[in-house]
Order: sequence, then C-alpha cells, then structure tokens
Amino acid sequence: MALNGVTLGDAIANILMDANAPEDMKTNIKTLWEQIGAAIVSHIQANGIVTVQAGIPVSTTGSPAAQTGATTAPGTGTIA
Repeated sequence: MALNGVTLGDAIANILMDANAPEDMKTNIKTLWEQIGAAIVSHIQANGIVTVQAGIPVSTTGSPAAQTGATTAPGTGTIA
C-alpha cells in the first residue's frame, strides 16, 4: 500500500480529537493534521532508502530453469 498523507493525518487527528469539541475545531484539527501527514509522507518518499540484500529469491521469465534465481548484490530503492 502506498503512503498517504491524508490518511495518516486523519488517523492522528482522530486520536487527538475530543468527541465533544465543536465541529469547526474538529475540521481545523483534521485539516492541520492532513497537512502534517502529507509533509511527513513527502519527507519519507524524498529521503527514505530501502536496501535489499543479496541472496533474496526471485522469479524471472523464460525457460523453467531460468525462472528461479536470487539477487546477486545489495541494491537500493525508493519508497512510494
């Protein structure tokens, strides 16, 4: 599942909000946390690195003998 700043912000806002708070305050808190969530997700996507080690089994295309293998060296990827 891809990271989603609005979903993250809504989840945090729901934890923080008092059920008895006025509706306009709830809306403001939710909007603020959606913006904060989006900033957090943007930062992780821009700066996060995933390292994959050598030796992880993989499936490929081709003949039956060529359809199995493993990563041969460490590699890096991005976070979506």
